[in-house]
Amino acid sequence: MDYRIRPATEADAAAICLIYNQGIEDRLATLETELRTPDERRQWLRARSPRHPVIVAERAEPAAAGNSPPTPVSGPGTPDPIAWASLNVFNARDAYRHVADISIYVERSWRGKGAGRVLLARLVELGREHGFHKLVLSAFPFNAGGLTLYDRLGFRTVGVYKEQGQLDGRWVDTIVMERLL
Repeated sequence: MDYRIRPATEADAAAICLIYNQGIEDRLATLETELRTPDERRQWLRARSPRHPVIVAERAEPAAAGNSPPTPVSGPGTPDPIAWASLNVFNARDAYRHVADISIYVERSWRGKGAGRVLLARLVELGREHGFHKLVLSAFPFNAGGLTLYDRLGFRTVGVYKEQGQLDGRWVDTIVMERLL
């Protein structure tokens, strides 16, 4: 499957919200538990600095049999993002200005079809373009697909945060990974 990667716009807020809320509901990729709204995601996009971009993946070819598109949210004739990713502030202290945290979320019906790989590769490029020295992330040990993806694209495990947060009343660990650029 081919994907087109582009910078996110405010028009993508509803699709980004839908995809992020799936990630929250599925309990696979975030300790966040409160669902977001399209308006909140629009404000989030507006507040980002150019050094911390959000990108989206769209299908570069028409949907084939078995590759049904996600629920449309952008309107007729507008391609809907099927995944999004971002470079995020790791820590507000100036000493950490060369480190970026990353996020990647893929719409449920598109998981495992390569969109995450294409987005992660682009985040690595963007990290270099924006002068970062290192990308970091935190992942759940039970997110096998994500961990495999990060490993394949050169991230290494640097540790485990034991009982880092609670999801549905149970403590969960997170795996900390990094990639030097």
